Amino acid sequence: MSVITRIFSDQALLAITLIFGLPIVAVVGKYVVEVAKTLRKEPTSKETRKLDAEETELIQNIYHGLQRMEQRIEALETILMDRAGREIVHRD
Repeated sequence: MSVITRIFSDQALLAITLIFGLPIVAVVGKYVVEVAKTLRKEPTSKETRKLDAEETELIQNIYHGLQRMEQRIEALETILMDRAGREIVHRD
């Protein structure tokens, strides 16, 4: 008699197999699905929103940094123009 035939013919053995076997299959299946998701690296909508927010913040930081740099350059140009103007006046 094969193992499968013996399991299905004995009700107690069938009950034990179902009680312990199905949860094991479910847990293993869950881990297989999680591994497949991880390998595909498909971001969830929550992760996508988080990444979008981080990208937006980074772009805003770059924009503000460039604005500050522009102000500094304008200030340096003003300083250099004033010095150049004073040197011209002192030479005359």
